[in-house]
Amino acid sequence: MVLKYSRQSLNNIDIKSVVNILKSDWLTSGPTINKFEQTLCKLVGAKYGVMVNSATSALHLACLALGLKKKNIFWTCSNSFVASANCGLYCGASVDFVDINPLTYNISITHLKEKLAYAKKKNKLPKIIIPIAFAGQSCEMKEIKKLSEKYNFKIIEDASHALGARYFGKAVGNCKYSDITIFSFHPVKIITTGEGGIATTNNLQLAQQMSALRNHGIFRNKIIGKKNINRPWMFYQRSLGFNYRISDIHAALGLSQLRRIKNFVKKRNKIAKIYNNELKNLPLKLPTIHKNNYSSFHLYVVQVKKNNAGITRDKLFKKLKKKGIMTNIHYIPIYKHPYFKRFRIDQREFAENNKYFKNAISIPLYPSMEKKDIYKVVTTIKKIFKYKH
Repeated sequence: MVLKYSRQSLNNIDIKSVVNILKSDWLTSGPTINKFEQTLCKLVGAKYGVMVNSATSALHLACLALGLKKKNIFWTCSNSFVASANCGLYCGASVDFVDINPLTYNISITHLKEKLAYAKKKNKLPKIIIPIAFAGQSCEMKEIKKLSEKYNFKIIEDASHALGARYFGKAVGNCKYSDITIFSFHPVKIITTGEGGIATTNNLQLAQQMSALRNHGIFRNKIIGKKNINRPWMFYQRSLGFNYRISDIHAALGLSQLRRIKNFVKKRNKIAKIYNNELKNLPLKLPTIHKNNYSSFHLYVVQVKKNNAGITRDKLFKKLKKKGIMTNIHYIPIYKHPYFKRFRIDQREFAENNKYFKNAISIPLYPSMEKKDIYKVVTTIKKIFKYKH
């Protein structure tokens, strides 16, 4: 049997929840979406949530709601999936990147401070910064918030990996240190809706803007004014929006999954602890979790060190695949993708990310992994490195 690097964890209750919606009167934009938004907001401590068809869509709407447009600049962390940069490019803005912290693989506060100071001198400060909660642990959001007050930029916290994570004891997503936070519900994430995402915020105006933009820029009668009080069918398109809506089918699956979020994250941390104990004597750099963080462990990333067995990251990838253990690389730095060559980004600026990318590999971790699966990964890696007890 092939062991995937990650996969969804579904049960009969999840399936029944979806079937119940299929038997109901609402399939598309119905009351279950609103219920999911309220439930998730209560979980993370945010006031408002706008559920959409993907985290990419949520990122795009967040950029639009914060006024990102042509001739603006936005920054994001170089160690992420391309969606973290594409969202601002959709708005016509220019992108630049910030190097990573070599311990957490999140955005480097040191590099960010240096880059902001230089950008101010050149009058090229970003309008928005998008830090990434990589692999499930929060960025140093307090520091980023302080910098936003000094340099006057907005913050979109891309927490696609980090539902169920905590920062200083509080749930990631409460938007205390960001204007908007984004979560993903892709099948490999902490919970799944099949496909989907959400933007959380404490700003009513931003929530209303994103809600309208997900539905073609349309505002319904109830928020237009009293003159149409007797015409409940009336609606107006006030801006150029998108069809980023999600269905009640997806929301029902998400609601069911949310009931198990604590167990999912607890199991992920339990697997990570086993890996930490079993792999600590191998030539691998294991994940470092900042003292202020509780990670949701969306990913378990190791870096391959120089070793007597001559095993490189690429060799480890191939050997594990031959044994039926699928791994992944998170991530190819965004600036290395061919499309981003047009921005003439100096890759020498990202020394830590370049080093990390050469050696990093994500090994299997997901809640439905059985003990035998976990130890299959451990035993196989030990044999590859010719480890002797």
